[in-house]
Amino acid sequence: MKKDSTISLEAAAFAAYLVLVLAVGVYFFLRSKKQQGGDKQYFLGGRQMNGWVAALSAGASDMSAWVLMGLPGSIYLYGMGQVWISVGLWIGTICAWLFVAPKLRRYSIKAGDAITIPQYLRQRFHSQNPALQVICAVIFIVAYCIYAASSIVACGDLFTTVFGVREVNFLGIPITMNALFYMVCATIIILLYTFLGGFNAVCWTDFFQGMLMLGALMATPIVVWFAMKAPDFMPLAQVVTDANYYNPLSSGKFDWKSIADILSGLGWGLGYFGMPHILVRYMSIRSEKEMKKSRVIGICWTSLILLMASIVGLTGHQFLGTYLDDSTKSLVFVTLVKHLFPALLAGVMLSAILAASMSTADSQLLASSSAFASDFYKPVLRKSASDKEMLWAGRIVVGLISVIALLIAVNPNCKGIMALVECAWAAFGSAFGPAIILSLYWKRLTYKGAAAGIVAGFLVDALWYAFLSGPTGLYEIIPGFLVSLVTAVVVSLLDKEPSKEILDTFEAAKQEV
Repeated sequence: MKKDSTISLEAAAFAAYLVLVLAVGVYFFLRSKKQQGGDKQYFLGGRQMNGWVAALSAGASDMSAWVLMGLPGSIYLYGMGQVWISVGLWIGTICAWLFVAPKLRRYSIKAGDAITIPQYLRQRFHSQNPALQVICAVIFIVAYCIYAASSIVACGDLFTTVFGVREVNFLGIPITMNALFYMVCATIIILLYTFLGGFNAVCWTDFFQGMLMLGALMATPIVVWFAMKAPDFMPLAQVVTDANYYNPLSSGKFDWKSIADILSGLGWGLGYFGMPHILVRYMSIRSEKEMKKSRVIGICWTSLILLMASIVGLTGHQFLGTYLDDSTKSLVFVTLVKHLFPALLAGVMLSAILAASMSTADSQLLASSSAFASDFYKPVLRKSASDKEMLWAGRIVVGLISVIALLIAVNPNCKGIMALVECAWAAFGSAFGPAIILSLYWKRLTYKGAAAGIVAGFLVDALWYAFLSGPTGLYEIIPGFLVSLVTAVVVSLLDKEPSKEILDTFEAAKQEV
């Protein structure tokens, strides 16, 4: 049990961080009262994001708590065979910034100034049929409830580890501060500043959170290295290194297990092409000049984050030994920070995990609410809805999804952070990745082809996860992505060719905007 003074210092750091986050939300809420931007302002920041903010927001909303807990924990316990996830994500983020970001920004403007991914896909085909938007909105809400739950679980684990379970008396009412209590508090905070400030608040808090994550991940292995160089250094527990620990082939040989692990790790990169809360960051960048800046910043930031997360896992293996096991491996970063840094600084460092969790959750809530308001509520339920009504519809959905995500997080059968992220990441990558790529690079793609590909990818991903991921060891995003791609191409070729209007827009989107 920590001394009260130590806990108080860590609590002070956490409190200061949370005050900053809420202040950003309040600032943009008050600012929005003076601006006229409607749903475009709330859901896309009026397309006025600068290069630094857009890049770090895209990265921070992508790298949730798993990059500080799940990934280092897996490498710490199982070794180099787990780094293929980092490699896959690194390749994926480079390809997304180079080949998707600039074209998607231009095309979304040319396609009726679309502000959401479903809206872009519909308007890209100059269609008034809301079916594609409704399909997308349903998948968004289902997958984002699962995805947001992972961030809430991470917050619960973090606060429970740092502060422990304790009883407090608030206005004469006894309150048990346990994992449930912490998860509820985290959900309320995320909900508040997403609700208040919209896209601007989310992006600016992501910017601060991205800087905090990078600083924490870079500082920790450096301090660990100096600590291990001390003449009196002793690991916290016996260091037991498996013969294949430093072998990138997880089984030590080129068999199906190693091949499946490599393919599954590289397959994570496919998710970038279909991740709505990342794609909308590309759409929000204000100019071609800022886009070029964002690409460099975004690629460098993600590269450093993935590299340092992997190094944390490897150095943690040498510093902690067998101190953590399979049930606690995700706490390797937390344990290192608590052992190596003074209490106040440790609180700041551990806020990076809170930052990672919240920056992803807020982005997911905003993307799902925008999908509901712009792609389901207005075209299906209330065609005459005003901008103000749309904003409130989106905000109400933010609240509902937060509650559902919280219920998933507190469910005793919840499988934990990494399992939730894997499930949602694969669903988005399988469903939307092929449709986005084809929409940008293949003018023969049709409305029916895109819709069929999205549905097929989502269904195959779900079925593979339920019945074949265990027996094959292959991540479900790979078969889901391939089936979605083939289905979209085949259905489009069987469908009639796009109209001249659609082809003209396709050509116009090649020009800089």
